[in-house]
Amino acid sequence: MGGLSSDNVHGLVLALSSSIFIGASFIIKKKGLRIARNTGPGAGSGGYSYLLEPWWWAGMIAMIVGEVANFAAYAYAPAILVTPLGALSMIFSAVLAHFILEEKLHIFGVVGCVLCLMGSTAIVLHAPQERKIESVKEVWYLATEPGFITYTCIVVVVVIVLIVRYVPRYGQSHMIVYIGICSLTGSLTVMGVKAVGIALKLSFSGMNQFIYFQTWFFTLLVIVFCLLQLNYLNKALDTFNTAVISPVYYVMFTTFTILASMIMFKDWDHQNASQIITQLCGFITILCGTFLLHKTKDMGGSPSPGTTPVFQSPSPNTNANTVPRQSAL
Repeated sequence: MGGLSSDNVHGLVLALSSSIFIGASFIIKKKGLRIARNTGPGAGSGGYSYLLEPWWWAGMIAMIVGEVANFAAYAYAPAILVTPLGALSMIFSAVLAHFILEEKLHIFGVVGCVLCLMGSTAIVLHAPQERKIESVKEVWYLATEPGFITYTCIVVVVVIVLIVRYVPRYGQSHMIVYIGICSLTGSLTVMGVKAVGIALKLSFSGMNQFIYFQTWFFTLLVIVFCLLQLNYLNKALDTFNTAVISPVYYVMFTTFTILASMIMFKDWDHQNASQIITQLCGFITILCGTFLLHKTKDMGGSPSPGTTPVFQSPSPNTNANTVPRQSAL
């Protein structure tokens, strides 16, 4: 391993900044959704009263700042370096939820946070170098290769099936439906964000990329998928426990994004087996951390009435829209 390149360092700093803002945004938006639920139908029930709540907009501003930093990070570093650092936003969100939303964080949850940090460190230190791209047309060529076209078609079909068939039936009881939509579309969003970020970076350096239709296509793709993700993420936040949403969303989003990046940008083509295995071990360590965060959410106290399993329906006495008093991460 030759160490982090200058571009990778820039991407790393931007990704860390992004994690802080995005982690805080989850908690601020959740607070706004709680307040808005008292004045009208919640987001989980199809209501939009949260749009009138200042706390929700404060959370949105924090998320936008974080996403802008994240956007810039993808222009400098490969997705396999930037995306796993989302674990830091999950940790920051867990700590804030413990103190602000009174969602209990157990000692094993702290261990889970440490595991996430260790796994993220391993991935950062063994991440591949950013691919040198001189034009957005090169990104378009990579995006239109058979492998990535196949992946895109599969994602689109699965998302349509989830929205049409499973959201009406299981959206309120199975968080995996909402998070699945966000994660699958998110993997394509990241590829589009990387393309637009590269176009902007090249344009600022004197090579205008906005004269090509490919740049505008990627921009439109990012806007559409971001709005879709935001809609279903709001539904998930309003219906289920933040402490569960954060780790599950992170695991699924990161997995699909790394898979998409491997297919499109072929990140591992110029790495040896040791580097690839270390990155996989780092990712597995992060998965173990998120598993601990999820499984210990109710340890140290009686389960809260609003706590809902990820893959199972709530008990008959559980209201999916009930605000949890104490839930651990």
